[in-house]
Amino acid sequence: MAGANAPESHPMLQTLADALAKQGYNDLTPVQSAVTEPELEGQDLLVSAQTGSGKTVGFGLAIGPTILNEDGSLDAASHPLALIIAPTRELALQVKRELQWLYAGAGATLASCVGGMDFRDERRSLERGAHIVVATPGRLRDHIMRGTINLNEIKAVVLDEADEMLDLGFREDLEFILDQAPETRRTLLFSATVPPMIATLAKSYQRDAVRIKTTTKESQHSDIEYRALSVANHDIDAAIINTLRYYDAPNAIVFANTRAMVTRLTTRLSNRGFSVVALSGELTQSERSNALQAMRDGRARVCVATDVAARGIDLPNLELVIHAELPTNAETLLHRSGRTGRAGRKGISAMIVPAKMKRRGENLLKWGKLSATWATPPTADDVTKKDEERLLTDPVWSEEFNEDEQAFAQRLLAEHAPEKIAAAYLRLYAGKQSAPEFISEYKDGPAAKERAPRETKSFGPSKWFSVDVGREGKAEARWLLPMICKAGGITKNEIGAIRIQPNETFVEISEPAVNGFLKSIGKDMRLENQASLRALDGPPQLGERGPRKTKRDYDKPKRAPRDRSAPPPSRQEDVAAIQPIPGAADDASGRKPRSKPARRDHGDALVEKRAKPGPKGKPGGKKPSQIPKSGYKSETKPGKPRAGKPAGKPAGNAKDTSKRFTPPSVKSKPRKGLGKGGNATPRRKSN
Repeated sequence: MAGANAPESHPMLQTLADALAKQGYNDLTPVQSAVTEPELEGQDLLVSAQTGSGKTVGFGLAIGPTILNEDGSLDAASHPLALIIAPTRELALQVKRELQWLYAGAGATLASCVGGMDFRDERRSLERGAHIVVATPGRLRDHIMRGTINLNEIKAVVLDEADEMLDLGFREDLEFILDQAPETRRTLLFSATVPPMIATLAKSYQRDAVRIKTTTKESQHSDIEYRALSVANHDIDAAIINTLRYYDAPNAIVFANTRAMVTRLTTRLSNRGFSVVALSGELTQSERSNALQAMRDGRARVCVATDVAARGIDLPNLELVIHAELPTNAETLLHRSGRTGRAGRKGISAMIVPAKMKRRGENLLKWGKLSATWATPPTADDVTKKDEERLLTDPVWSEEFNEDEQAFAQRLLAEHAPEKIAAAYLRLYAGKQSAPEFISEYKDGPAAKERAPRETKSFGPSKWFSVDVGREGKAEARWLLPMICKAGGITKNEIGAIRIQPNETFVEISEPAVNGFLKSIGKDMRLENQASLRALDGPPQLGERGPRKTKRDYDKPKRAPRDRSAPPPSRQEDVAAIQPIPGAADDASGRKPRSKPARRDHGDALVEKRAKPGPKGKPGGKKPSQIPKSGYKSETKPGKPRAGKPAGKPAGNAKDTSKRFTPPSVKSKPRKGLGKGGNATPRRKSN
């Protein structure tokens, strides 16, 4: 009994021992026994144990001496005494269910703080008081920042699946939570593996932690049978269906890598008659809870899920795990497979390995130090034979039947022969199941080194010609080939190799087609007046081919960049070069040359605004005090044409509607929508 394993010096553990006995625990698992040793009371623990080893009950027993009174009970609920942090919502709610029956005799009140649930309900639960709070990192941090949870009385903090929480990016949240908890607390880290990040976290937030390791990688998952099923790339779905039908597990999980794949497989299996539910991150919390409850109730037997969504879930009758898509690493493979074979039960982990993924499947098993049986998926005949075996061994044959059932059986025998009744029963039995799929025979292709070399047919006798356009002339086979075929009256089958050189191109033409080719080309040997053709005496002597030029090589050379290392010319010299000479005579138009504003350095620009040139026809560079009140004056004097404008045509204003051109024979119509003026819409006279 579990109570026998409880130390006699701690009678407070009796309530926990009674809960274990009521639940049917006869012996503790190795991890549960290790964490309940008397000398570890009050110590920080760093525990690594495989999935399905009873870690939840283990840390529930471990924190018992820390939070329970001497008589094994708890006082009235107020601020939480223990904090359990899990990576996913499903795992957090599952931990809460386990601890509820474990601490039921102690009168414990539990609360949960998980994402996807109503924040207000959680706040009210915390206000009423709770001894143990089970939470996910993100939602717990929200409660702490909003002040809806008080951690001042926390005595123990448990991080369940700590490695997964770090992989999901919760490191910052965990550090924030641990910083808010009292320094006198116990900190227990439970993880399937202890990577360097976990070791760093333990060193930073634990005091003299005791390392407990209850299993090794070589011996883990001993209750799980691994099978690698080689299948053709187009038979993946058929292999999944036949595997589900062959093993006919009470509960099965099919793992996919993406949400889209989960949706597709769920639809496919549902159409084939399977009672299936989906579990992915895009579902709401209520939908995820309903899916898991359907699996536990037996309303659904197949769950299609992603890795994160199925993390930590525990289904009591889960006997089969199918990897529809191979995971990316061995750790994910172990976590997936760990959903089955829990607490001493047997399970099967089937990897669907298409031909293109065989190397990855082998590497995953090698990296995880796992041994698997390589085979092919069950065929339709295998599934049919398995159904017949299950029918013959069904417990219904050993049961007794009531009078009504026996009377109806006699009626069937009176109307039909026994063989006919048996055949009808067999058909009805098979009709309740999905029909198996046909799977094509799988054959391993030869290795790359063993494959025969590709056979190449000889072009036969040929004659070479030279075209006077090459790479420098942007020659390309894609336009040379049709041009040669059209000019010579041949097809591409009569053309062999095309070798483009810098200044010419060599073309190989089949010898039987040469006479007709030359006759079509003509004596001038021209190709559509674009290139000249010349016959060669033999195969061309091709030299070394240099690097192929790109389009940029044919662009015009750009102007050389200015040497910025040379000192710039003096600004004073530049200003002197553009200043007008005082007293200089006017130019031919009678105007004085327009002076440009003197340049200022960058520092002066911050103090005084630089004079900006005005628009065309208006002076620039003048201060406001120099501008006449009447407005800007035009620089263009009467009778002088403006630069760039033909003489004799005055410059017009596009906005001046009074000067628009009106044909002589057409009277100008007033324009609608305009305001005051000659073209405005006439107003109606008031009566």
